[in-house]
Amino acid sequence: MPGYFVHNGQLFREGKAVISPDNRSFRYGDGLFETIRILNGNILLKALHFERLLRGMKLLQFDIPEFFTPAQLEEDIISLCKKNRIEKAAVIRLVVFRSDGGIYDLEDMRPNYIIQGMAFQQYPAVPDDDGGLAIDIYPDAAKACNIFSEVKSNNFLLYVMGAMYARQKGLGDCLILNQHGRIADATVANVFWVKNHVIYTPPLAEGGVAGVTRKFLLQKLPGAGYTVNEKPLTADDILSADELFLTNAVRGIRIVGKFRDQSYSAIITKEIRRLLMDEWT
Repeated sequence: MPGYFVHNGQLFREGKAVISPDNRSFRYGDGLFETIRILNGNILLKALHFERLLRGMKLLQFDIPEFFTPAQLEEDIISLCKKNRIEKAAVIRLVVFRSDGGIYDLEDMRPNYIIQGMAFQQYPAVPDDDGGLAIDIYPDAAKACNIFSEVKSNNFLLYVMGAMYARQKGLGDCLILNQHGRIADATVANVFWVKNHVIYTPPLAEGGVAGVTRKFLLQKLPGAGYTVNEKPLTADDILSADELFLTNAVRGIRIVGKFRDQSYSAIITKEIRRLLMDEWT
């Protein structure tokens, strides 16, 4: 039976056309999105998701109306999950885009939005990472480091191509280089590594997306007794690391078992994954 989605606060049946050929997200990637996990009717990392969304909208110079609030978005998301009967375990995609218009002569800077949901078990599968993912570096393009790098933009072409490369090579994911030849992040995740019991992740100035799970770990791990530092990441650092893991808001923490010919343990990674799961449940 067809499900439903939300467009600007209204429910529609899946398959209903609600955007025009002049849609700026379709034309130019003019917008941003959040991918959110729902568990037992709750939005995981809710405050961090909405904080990132609104920060990105301000950076992209949206005119944010008074009714466009975290409370209203939460109501829309939970209502959609209940309507589609997926509130126990779901993945939500919230896309925000500017109103229709030309290239430069923008007349309406207000946000439009679409919220879609699917049952968590229907979310695209990833390789089983109990033994650790095999990863490598995407070699064909690099990401610029600028004020827009951390935004989860609707223009996601570099990451799409990196994910395609990973699939073609039989890899669990690929790391994305920045303009300086260092690691920015992965195609759907931020990157952490462990060396001599210290946990590291690249600073956002290196071009990575401002992941909400990344921010959660940076806030929580020091209080749990871990030493955490932000540091630029090179391929040599990866090859000399003791452990390597990837984070995102839907899959949580994914163990990396192999980078090229280098293998890794996952002792600290598994401890951190348990800490995150305890927070989620």
